[in-house]
This record gives sequence, C-alpha cells and structure tokens, in this order.
Amino acid sequence: KHERDVKRMQPIVAQINALEPELQGLDDAGLAAKTDEFRKRAADGEELDDLLPEAFAVCREAARRRLGMRHFVGQLIGGMVLHDGTIAEMATGEGKTLVATLPAYLYALPGLGTHVATVNDYLARRGAQWMGPIYHALGFTVGVIQHEIQYVYDPAFASPDVRLAALRPVTRREAYAADITYGTNNEFG
Repeated sequence: KHERDVKRMQPIVAQINALEPELQGLDDAGLAAKTDEFRKRAADGEELDDLLPEAFAVCREAARRRLGMRHFVGQLIGGMVLHDGTIAEMATGEGKTLVATLPAYLYALPGLGTHVATVNDYLARRGAQWMGPIYHALGFTVGVIQHEIQYVYDPAFASPDVRLAALRPVTRREAYAADITYGTNNEFG
C-alpha cells in the first residue's frame, strides 16, 4: 500500500519540481507575494489540495533561500502524507522539522491558525526558531506555546539568552493568534 501511495504522489512531486525554475527567478518580494495570492485563492474557495503543488514549491524555495535547505523528494512526499492526515514515520536526521513546514504553510493559508504539535517544549521552541525564517519570509507569524511562557518569532528581537534567539515573550493569546503556533500536545490540549 505504501508503494502505491508513493506512486500516486509522484505526479505531484513532478508538478512541484517543474515550478522550481520559475520560483527561483522571483525576488524575495515576489516569492512572499505568492502567499497573498494563495490566501486569496483559498478565500475564493479553491481547495488546499489544488494549492498544494504551488504552496509546497514556494515553501521549498523559501527554505532554500533562508536556511540553505531544500526539501528532497522524500521530504515532499512526507509533507503530502502529513497533509493527508496520515502519520509519516521518519528516522532521526531525515528532516522531520523541515518536512512539517510544507503542510504547516499550506494549512495556514486560509488564516485560521495552524498548530504544530511536538513532544516537548524544547522541540517546540527549536522548531519555531529554526523554521521561523521560512514562515517570516513568506509573511506568516510564528508563535510558541510553553508551559509558563509564550513567544513569537521576531528576527529583530535581541534576547539576552542565546537559547531564546529571535523569540520575543508575549501573552498566550498573542502566541495563539500567530499564523503558525508550535507547542506540545499537553499545552494545546
């Protein structure tokens, strides 16, 4: 069954890859403008499934520019598996944190808020810090819900603690109001 699922996703991977040269030709403002275009299309009733190839391609290009990381084919498939609501099992070092940016970006387009659940506070904080530049470049805000403190990703914020670089403390409401919010299942529950 897994092989059939992967085979079903290959044409979508080909669509994503075909968009790469066009997106590489855009400047940063043009790439960020794609988010507004996708938001409008989603508001006009276009299904997220239909936006997926373009949204994944834009997110991948932002990751390449901001982090020097490019989603590989297996990571694109992992993102599609998560989008399908299925569990994507990946080993240590296969890029789970990067993979999650794809469906998180896609799900944030309608403007209803997207939650990325991690297993502990450290991973929630690290995920927001590490992937924050991707979302920020594409016009999204990023929050972090912790047990006793909350943050938003703010690249201009200078924290006295290097472990909290670019994380500005905010109220819980502000963290939840972000386009994409990282936290643990216990905090979201």
